[in-house]
Amino acid sequence: MGLWVGISKEDPKVFSGYLAMPPKGFGPGLLLLQEIWGVNGHIRDLAEQYAADGYVVLAPDMFWRQKTRVELPYDEAGTARAYEHLRAMDFAQADADLEVSIAFLSGLPFVDGGIAALGYCLGGRLAFLAASSGKIRAAVSYYGSGLGQHAAQLRSLTCPMLFHFAEQDHLIPVPEAMEWLALIPRQTPVEHFVYAGRGHGFNCPYRPAYGQGDAALAKGRTLQFLARHL
Repeated sequence: MGLWVGISKEDPKVFSGYLAMPPKGFGPGLLLLQEIWGVNGHIRDLAEQYAADGYVVLAPDMFWRQKTRVELPYDEAGTARAYEHLRAMDFAQADADLEVSIAFLSGLPFVDGGIAALGYCLGGRLAFLAASSGKIRAAVSYYGSGLGQHAAQLRSLTCPMLFHFAEQDHLIPVPEAMEWLALIPRQTPVEHFVYAGRGHGFNCPYRPAYGQGDAALAKGRTLQFLARHL
């Protein structure tokens, strides 16, 4: 089982993350980036799953500047609160927190084989920002919203990336996603998949959009991608 660890301190709040270890006790590092519902049970489950696949997984609490360890359910009230946290998020500060998280993960003695980032929804955007830092080897973005606001970083991206998009995503129309991808330099190793008939959040079994087959397919592609680049 994983545990919460301190990443860095800034009075009066503490920046922490959920750390899950692989069975062998060492492996490549994986920065697992949350949805808007925080580092909740679903994100911790994912951390355990990827740890079982051999990764040292850190899921940083990216809402810590507003409230530490936000953990919200996927019901109407939880979603309303989640969007409040999203609207209050400062992405310049989030960039700084990503750098601190990468430095923390890379400094762990049992991380062996490089570091990648993997994120969902908000976390998909954060995974791209982590890739833009030039401090990780690869990144995976599941239906990352808001990438159009980072055109300059898209144009200068050199980090290998894998994007998963949903054909019926109400937040990210596929034509818009393709416009983002067209900004990335051709020489950058980039892969993308569009999942037919699926909506935003298809990877999460606690949401109505969940699609078991495509979630399994996307995870397999993610593991293959990570194995090639770490």
